Amino acid sequence: METTVIFYEKPGCGNNARQKQWLTAAGHTVIACNLLTEAWTSARLRAFFGTLPVAEWFNRAAPRIKSGLLLPHQQDEAGALALMLADPLLIRRPLLEAAGSCKCGFDPEIIDAWIGLAPATMRKLAASDAEACLHPSTQAQSAGGIA
Repeated sequence: METTVIFYEKPGCGNNARQKQWLTAAGHTVIACNLLTEAWTSARLRAFFGTLPVAEWFNRAAPRIKSGLLLPHQQDEAGALALMLADPLLIRRPLLEAAGSCKCGFDPEIIDAWIGLAPATMRKLAASDAEACLHPSTQAQSAGGIA
């Protein structure tokens, strides 16, 4: 089933580029929007997180989180939203809007059940982390044990 997906991304993010390719390969139309410049409100942003625990709303690769300056598990809903509105890099991405609902992150099984992914894409994703950051500095830090 072809679906139009509004895809809120960080422009230039290699992983977001791959995720858009996977959606396109499944026959979906992807409309990319800049997550960092979007005019978010608390209510609008909150809609993307559904029943996820607050700590899972955060981008684990954000500099403030990786450095330990911000601890997602210590945030409540209102505080997390305020932080994200002030610093959109903290938002777990992508944010996806399609078929009348919103999602946060790119969990292949959830995306497949929701709007569908191509079988070949699902096979490739089975052995990988679809949300892993492809930025070289992040990969080096992960490999070197820096959280």
